[in-house]
Amino acid sequence: MKEFSERDLKNLAIAIYELDEEVYEILGSSLGRVFNTGRNRAIIYMVSIMRSGKGYVLRNEMALISNMARTIPDRMKRREIMGKYKDLLDQIMELPTNQMQVDIADEERMKLNSVHLKHRFDEDDKFIICIERTYGCGGTGIGFALADALQINYYDDEIFDEVLKRLEAEKKHNIDHGGFSYKNAGDKDYQYMQPSFRAEERTSFKRKVEDFSRYHGLPKRDAQFFNQSHLLCDMAKEEDFVIMGHCADIILTRNHIPHISIFLTAPFEQRVQRILKVNKDMDEKTVRKLVKTQDQKYGQYYKFFTGLDWEDLSHYDIAVNCAAYGVQGTIDMIMQILERNLKK
Repeated sequence: MKEFSERDLKNLAIAIYELDEEVYEILGSSLGRVFNTGRNRAIIYMVSIMRSGKGYVLRNEMALISNMARTIPDRMKRREIMGKYKDLLDQIMELPTNQMQVDIADEERMKLNSVHLKHRFDEDDKFIICIERTYGCGGTGIGFALADALQINYYDDEIFDEVLKRLEAEKKHNIDHGGFSYKNAGDKDYQYMQPSFRAEERTSFKRKVEDFSRYHGLPKRDAQFFNQSHLLCDMAKEEDFVIMGHCADIILTRNHIPHISIFLTAPFEQRVQRILKVNKDMDEKTVRKLVKTQDQKYGQYYKFFTGLDWEDLSHYDIAVNCAAYGVQGTIDMIMQILERNLKK
């Protein structure tokens, strides 16, 4: 693994900041920059993130930059910017404790698998991949890598929520970024803040009246999901992307929007061991409880809004035991399926 000095980290942070600045200047995006706190603060923030071993946080920031960069109209300029993005992303992926470097492979199982996906896309359809995953199987990193390999946009919980917040600020209307809230799962670090189903909050009578008007009489959590679904369908008309969670597969199915749905998982014990390798200061008892709790919350959210069993594989196109391929092997296998079956 490459050794990074303090100077290397600072130079990388500066390059990321300047890429964000360049994309913003080219597009003049009204949605704002990714790093909008000023140069010095942004660089200090990024260096602290890299020093703490949470490179995956920067990876998400880079995904926001690349999502905007892919909208640059000038093809040559877009290619130049995406080249810079790839160089910087390669450096980020080499940072210590990058989650992509912690595998979940079962070497024996990896030798036994093959799958097939039927081509079903029309010429004008956007290319959309919806991923649901069990906690700790490496699914988020796999989704990001797929989007990057396909050169399409990537949205996970944090990025999708950030888009919703920016749209709310830009359009000045009521689009919420609810569904999953973030609750501390036992450690003060951001790394351990895990999504949980948001319960209705107690509100004053005045607030209830305002919410009734704001959400057209729907319960708040239903209205939040409706807004997310509406945005997702709008996105599906305009761009190619990979999206993690948010019941996206069922939302698009019920709106007759072509997509590929993937379910990623791995045996419980191997997920526990992987998380212990990633988060070395967490004890095994805490991790076991965390994995069970997060799987339950994902399933409850999915069941509440779709009426379907989250782990029922019958409504997914591809279901992968990531332990049978490993993280990179899962990425390669899915890419092979796409290349063989989805060429237009």
